[in-house]
Amino acid sequence: MSWVNIIFLIYQIIAIAAVIHVIMDNRQPAKTMAWALVIWFVPVVGIVFYLFFGINTRKERHVSERSMNQLTKRSMLEFVEQKDLRLPEKHKPLIDLFINQNLSLPFKDNYVEIYTDGYQFFPALLSAIHEAKNHIHIDMYIFAEDALGNLVADALIAKKREGVEIRVIYDDVGCWNVSHRFFERMREEGIEVASFLPVRFPSFTSKVNYRNHRKIIVIDGTVGFIGGMNIALRYVKGTGTMPWRDTMIKVSGGAVYALQRAFLVDWYFVDRTLLSDRKFYPSALHDGLTANNCLAQVVTSGPVAPYPEIMQGFVRVILGARRYLFLETPYFLPNDSVLFALKTAALAGVDVRVLCPRYSDARFVEWASRSYLREIQEAGVQVSLYKPGFLHSKLMVCDDAITTCGSTNLDFRSFENNFEANIFFYDEGMALRAKKIFLDDEKQSVLLKDIPGRMNSSFFVRLWESITRMLSPLL
Repeated sequence: MSWVNIIFLIYQIIAIAAVIHVIMDNRQPAKTMAWALVIWFVPVVGIVFYLFFGINTRKERHVSERSMNQLTKRSMLEFVEQKDLRLPEKHKPLIDLFINQNLSLPFKDNYVEIYTDGYQFFPALLSAIHEAKNHIHIDMYIFAEDALGNLVADALIAKKREGVEIRVIYDDVGCWNVSHRFFERMREEGIEVASFLPVRFPSFTSKVNYRNHRKIIVIDGTVGFIGGMNIALRYVKGTGTMPWRDTMIKVSGGAVYALQRAFLVDWYFVDRTLLSDRKFYPSALHDGLTANNCLAQVVTSGPVAPYPEIMQGFVRVILGARRYLFLETPYFLPNDSVLFALKTAALAGVDVRVLCPRYSDARFVEWASRSYLREIQEAGVQVSLYKPGFLHSKLMVCDDAITTCGSTNLDFRSFENNFEANIFFYDEGMALRAKKIFLDDEKQSVLLKDIPGRMNSSFFVRLWESITRMLSPLL
């Protein structure tokens, strides 16, 4: 037997073992089939790709945080007291779902500002940093080494010199192109900086697939930010010729407790330091704020959980819609549960509208999403494509009652692999504000049905769309 035949035989054995490993992992059938096809029909590259991005390590120790969720929840409860908290009966099933699945407590007395681009958000962020007196906590997927990133870093260093405690978490994969010197400059000034699941050989394959995609900032425990924007210049200037459209929320009031808890859980995970001092949970009402009934829950999700909590919440909101459901997402690669819920709501007569970018920053993902968008369009969902630039907003509003915004995209990766964070509001005023934002974006969009090339494309285009869709569980 020649060496070529021996090598081929060994490879066949490895490929069969890899396919068996995929099957024995008991994932969703679509994802199992996608990985099996990649391994078998893309020689060598398919196996390497699976080793780096496909092996399911979600139950291993290095992504386990559930015990810390329990611990920090108890720490927070020592300081949290909410007088006259009333949970609306019509939303209680969703609220209870998040409490039972995610230990996410509802908080009232919230004041909200909404930013729809970087020109609004970053001045507000820099102003909040300037006003900080005690501590600043930043949890970001990307903290770029560009003009804006350096401006924020300089602001943090200035506050550290004033004696403010500062902690920064950045995702190691999200910041792959950021030099170590950028973060070392902050460390040398006394800022505590930690990377999330640093990727180093030989442990590369066990960590690269699980990323902290959250965008959370907490200032003095009284002001918090959450949404879709990272700290990078492109969130102001855009990418290429496309302006950037995004949504970020500033919260003052009770929900900052929950944002603080989310950060401190992540901080324990990266630094193994449990921070539970009362100073991290000051009075929710401050600087003249008065009590109100704007109720909110901060919900986190990650691959360690037995259920995808944020996805479950999305499904519950969609199926509970009675009049309308408006949704913005940059990437539309829904799993079967969300896809079924959207089609069911539309077929039941609910005004379901989905808004995506006309052109994506990820071309392969754009191709993979096309058949999904046509499918929901055929079920009665109104699909629009945003024209002025790249729509990166992750926003959903339902029935003038429920609003959610955060880091979660409508795709497999956000639902299954990433650590994500969203805030859910149960408030009519907040819903009406979010609804107006959606309708304003929709005015600058084109209906999918009015683009002949997208609705009636050629055979080869549809074939390519189908191939990319088949691989969508892996994207």
